[in-house]
Amino acid sequence: MNIYDNPAFFEAYKNMPRSKDGLQAAGEWHQLQPLFPDVSGKRVLDLGCGYGWHCKYAAEQGARQVLGLDLSQKMLERASRENAGPAITYRLCGIEDYAYPEGAWDLVVSNLALHYVADLKPVYRNVCRTLVPGGVFLFNIEHPVFTAGIREDWIYGEDGRPLYWPVDNYFRPGERETLFLGQKVKKQHHTLTQILNPLLATDFRLEAVEEAMPPAEMMDLPGMADELRRPMMLLVRARRAEPTRFF
Repeated sequence: MNIYDNPAFFEAYKNMPRSKDGLQAAGEWHQLQPLFPDVSGKRVLDLGCGYGWHCKYAAEQGARQVLGLDLSQKMLERASRENAGPAITYRLCGIEDYAYPEGAWDLVVSNLALHYVADLKPVYRNVCRTLVPGGVFLFNIEHPVFTAGIREDWIYGEDGRPLYWPVDNYFRPGERETLFLGQKVKKQHHTLTQILNPLLATDFRLEAVEEAMPPAEMMDLPGMADELRRPMMLLVRARRAEPTRFF
């Protein structure tokens, strides 16, 4: 069973601020939103769409076709209920299981899903194939410093305050188990090299690489100031190369 279909996990997840209040409650949105290309009249594929917030955003920006894929039935039920629209379709399907038809999409977006994928290279190749030439691949993945953190948690002092963020086995990619929302969750650690270099080898041109930082207006929220002590998310925008024209 997908962890997001675990009743206890999903109950805790739906009470998170970003689950209740959407994109405006996501600390990375002020950086991710400007990276979206113009999608008016375009086709958008969302890999690991969750509640469908980014699908709805794309539709509101004028996308003519949006497909959201996710492995969690509970996530898709919530998306279909709260973030539906005539241009939006949701489908129960894993990132590694989708057919990726050639030249079918103008934008492929993935938010906080790729760190569940063990091998990014075939995903990159599939995304490149399914994008039109000049199409954009925009994704947000947990930062390697975060996934290399021991249990993805701070080391705390006797007073309960975070002392520092421990990093270990950085250059050993693979499965890491962490405790998230009271449940054991398995993720995949990739180094920065393993995240970025395969894009360059797959006919993509990097356009932006940003480490997410919460905005100033969120600094009064509990624990948010500590998010400036280590990076949690990596935002990447890449464009599929267009055919060379000879005149």
